[in-house]
Amino acid sequence: MKALLTSLAPMRTRADHSTYSAQTEGKGKSQHGRIVSELGLAIVGGELKPGDKLPPEAQLLERYEISRPVLREAVRVLVAKGLVISRQRAGAIVRPRNEWHLLDPDVLYWLIQARPQVDFVQTLLEVRQIFEPAAAALAARAATDEQLRSIATAYEGMAAAKTTAELLEPDLAFHRRIAEATGNDLLAYIGNMLSLALRESIILSSQLPNTHELSLPRHKAILTALQARDPLGARQATLVQLDETSADISSVLASDGRVNLA
Repeated sequence: MKALLTSLAPMRTRADHSTYSAQTEGKGKSQHGRIVSELGLAIVGGELKPGDKLPPEAQLLERYEISRPVLREAVRVLVAKGLVISRQRAGAIVRPRNEWHLLDPDVLYWLIQARPQVDFVQTLLEVRQIFEPAAAALAARAATDEQLRSIATAYEGMAAAKTTAELLEPDLAFHRRIAEATGNDLLAYIGNMLSLALRESIILSSQLPNTHELSLPRHKAILTALQARDPLGARQATLVQLDETSADISSVLASDGRVNLA
């Protein structure tokens, strides 16, 4: 257990989007955030496995130099995220992986950090290939005129971008607004929750020197099908976009000496 405590140090492999980053203002809040982030990452990263107990309260109190109420509040946060279950006398126990709230922004962020990049990207692409074509087909049927204009505005933001950094936010908005245009609140929620993971994917694919030129025609094809109220066309255009995105990311990973997705 002492080895585990020693290993619980902040890990930052990518831009820190975590709600519970160690930079929260105020010492109490900062320590609370630190313990949530470090224990959450230890769980998601497999250092603490399902069925394991969290380190004893006394050890955590000593390591983080926090009060018992602050520690217990941190554990309640992990409970709320589905990572642990707290039982009287037994303490906090890591829950099975299939019970974790994977769409929680922090849990998703820890997953991004903990998994090898190629594994995470492959997982994300599989989810996108199931979710996005169906959402686009539904949006082609259900979108209001105002929602179609909103999607078009996001595309125009992409077209106007001068740098890959400027391309990021309108690209994310384009995909979120398609999910919103389905008229299905649950699909809209899923689309919004996937934005953090999608951000990582876009940042990765943007390492290609011609990413802007490649990205625009693919998104334009989706927009055109949506505006034509063509569900099959929207589905197909989305599938093509995802296939080509997969190829782009494979090129980036291969050039960096990492495993190819294909």
